[in-house]
Amino acid sequence: MPSDQIIVQGIEFYAYHGVPDAEQQIGHRYRVDIVADIDLREAGRTDDLRHTVSYGDLARLAIQIGTSQQTRLLETLAEQMCAAILERFPPIQRVELFIAKRLPPTGTITELAGVKIVRARS
Repeated sequence: MPSDQIIVQGIEFYAYHGVPDAEQQIGHRYRVDIVADIDLREAGRTDDLRHTVSYGDLARLAIQIGTSQQTRLLETLAEQMCAAILERFPPIQRVELFIAKRLPPTGTITELAGVKIVRARS
């Protein structure tokens, strides 16, 4: 497995996810960080985008998935994002994804609450 990584941090979008119905109506800001394991040697040698994955494409895919539907759980959203990344970008061997709700309604002052999952090709 390559030790090279593409890292995209601080992807933000506004969406309508949450367990209570009220959260699905009001919405929240979300943050996503992606770390993708990929062999970058050929891209480094050739300076050719065809041998890597565009970080813009990764960010746009996360936003598209995050804003196109509603889920109750961040765990569901994270699974969907990881599955789509591995499906759409075959050079990526493993993806680590952190997704968080900004200023969640926890009854406390909390900057964010989220989940981090790691998925790899079998």
